[in-house]
Amino acid sequence: MLKIEHLTKKYGDKIAVDDLSIEIKSGEIYGFIGHNGAGKTTTIKCSCGLIEFDEGEIYVDGISIKDDPLECKRRISYLPDNPDLYDFMPGIKYLNFVADIYGMDADMRDEQIHKLADMFGITGDLAQPINSYSHGMKQKLALISAFMHKPKLVLLDEPFVGLDPVAAHRMKEEMKEACKDGAAVFFSTHVLEVAEKLCDKIAIISGGKLIASGTTDEVRGNESLEDVFLELEEKNV
Repeated sequence: MLKIEHLTKKYGDKIAVDDLSIEIKSGEIYGFIGHNGAGKTTTIKCSCGLIEFDEGEIYVDGISIKDDPLECKRRISYLPDNPDLYDFMPGIKYLNFVADIYGMDADMRDEQIHKLADMFGITGDLAQPINSYSHGMKQKLALISAFMHKPKLVLLDEPFVGLDPVAAHRMKEEMKEACKDGAAVFFSTHVLEVAEKLCDKIAIISGGKLIASGTTDEVRGNESLEDVFLELEEKNV
């Protein structure tokens, strides 16, 4: 569903991502781990066509993000670590705006909005303007907008930030449900315990380079993911 081949992205003389290759298949939840500045956000932004890259190729469902970015974006949802919403809109108007962008029909959008708003506990707030929402409520609204059109590939940058434990649990369930339907989820996180329990596969990045990848059990071995991450970080300092 997502194939990154020898991705290199530079900002001037700084190499943000260095010859990185990852493949994520349909039905997989793939965790992306690394310290601040390791290259996680840059990789995700390249994967959804937000920024151009210097070398390599990225394919979404077999389609090149360079050759046909619009078709790739039809199959993707992307949630940045600090999503910008249209604060002047009521929540329901924002969700309908996103539904229009993805060409969702009336029945599907109504079904998905009701299901996900109930799941995240904000149905009663959808008529209110977004600027009246708390940070956590805005995050929930953004998550609904990311999942409601049933994308084939979900790209999430630090999605657990700002979520209460109940909302975090419900998001994990939605991620699993999406993958059961054939989607793939690729998300960055600092919460190693979440990655360890949730992910089918994990990649660890340091200084723009991929330093470990594979199934969660392969990467972890007989240690905790936290121990493995710290050991690899020390070796690559």
